[in-house]
Amino acid sequence: MYEKIIPPTEGSRITFENGEPQVPDNPIIPFIRGDGTGVDIWPAAQKVFDAAVAKAYGGQRQIVWFKVYAGDEACELYGTYQYLPEDTLAAIREYGVAIKGPLTTPVGGGIRSLNVALRQIFDLYACIRPCKYYAGTPSPHKTPEKLDVIIYRENTEDIYLGIEWKQGSEVGDRLIKILNEDLIPATPEHGKKRIPLDSGIGIKPISKTGSQRLVRRAIRHALRLPKNKQMVTLVHKGNIMKYTEGAFRDWGYELATSEFRAECITERESWILGNKEKNPDLSIEDNARMIDPGYDALTAEKKAQICDEVQSVLDAIWDTHGSGQWKDKIMVNDRIADSIFQQIQTRPDEYSILATMNLNGDYLSDAAAAVVGGLGMGPGANIGDSAAIFEATHGTAPKHAGLDRINPGSVILSGVMMLEYMGWQEAADLIKKGIGGAISAGEVTYDLARLMEPPVEPLKCSEFADAIIRHF
Repeated sequence: MYEKIIPPTEGSRITFENGEPQVPDNPIIPFIRGDGTGVDIWPAAQKVFDAAVAKAYGGQRQIVWFKVYAGDEACELYGTYQYLPEDTLAAIREYGVAIKGPLTTPVGGGIRSLNVALRQIFDLYACIRPCKYYAGTPSPHKTPEKLDVIIYRENTEDIYLGIEWKQGSEVGDRLIKILNEDLIPATPEHGKKRIPLDSGIGIKPISKTGSQRLVRRAIRHALRLPKNKQMVTLVHKGNIMKYTEGAFRDWGYELATSEFRAECITERESWILGNKEKNPDLSIEDNARMIDPGYDALTAEKKAQICDEVQSVLDAIWDTHGSGQWKDKIMVNDRIADSIFQQIQTRPDEYSILATMNLNGDYLSDAAAAVVGGLGMGPGANIGDSAAIFEATHGTAPKHAGLDRINPGSVILSGVMMLEYMGWQEAADLIKKGIGGAISAGEVTYDLARLMEPPVEPLKCSEFADAIIRHF
């Protein structure tokens, strides 16, 4: 089955039922060491994982590791430009759950990004990035402990699908001509808009299926959180891109109020119910006026629409969500993307789960990571219905490779996410406790040590792993 790798003779496969992993006590998990500093951070991370599992389960559970290859290391074994060999794809396909260090993005033609390629090949549509502060971690923010969010980023659509044509290409020029001469004039709302003839062209697909399956996972995650954290915020630029990003928002609300009707309340619905609860004799029109401050300046038709909205909400969910019942539901709201960048800094404790499209999620997850200590402490997961890959979120930093000095926190925390995904919460909690204890004690790698006040003597990458284990 495999050309150059041999799977373990012990251990069992993780399988999937209805998109959820079925995990044996001895799962075989493929791992990709990673390029650059992967040579340092992976051994440190694996040591921490094995120690946590051993301590949590006393030998009753064990991960059976299966080394597979991608990136520069794969080229060394499989040949030039073999960045993502079929062996690796076959192993992930067979065993279901994998973890990896950072990978080099190939220069030139072929695969644009190995990370993006893996997400698209295995339809890993949900990129999950928790951003939580560990006490003692240096941060540029005054109150980083207030930020505790989980970003659900759609992983397979948007401009990251990679459908684009360079300026001056035959297909690109032809597409611009068709758009300018036929399609744009045929759509009155576009008026006299034209695409400059010297443009590059990219396509931004946002589908209902892709949007709703992401929001579905986000809501299911919210159901597992404490009541005070049960909120899902749809992040978008629908005020500008109405039929892509605006549609993402609309499809998210549609899913929440149909598939999760008993568990969810939208922010606007909560206003309507709350107004009636404060004043049971409030008229429909006065309620409409309260939820839309510009009500009195609207046309009669628009006023009627808002009144109809108020009446339909009260008719549909007053019995199940009214009289304060909605306060125990998952709150689903939405925020404009540029606004949320500000609000995770100025009002971070008002948010819990952020559901977003691909590009916005890419920006937002790195911005949130910066608040709590940077990408060195930023874990990531890419999850689909039949596979999951957990990964370090930072780059390869080749100048630091082999020096045993880089922070392994990102891949270690990604392993925490993997253990939680597998249902091995006890081992995951040990690692989180160990990381928190090590940082609080000032036992950290150079990237954190130099920013602490006063600065502390840095540990090596391998020593940081030992410190985490000591603090279990």
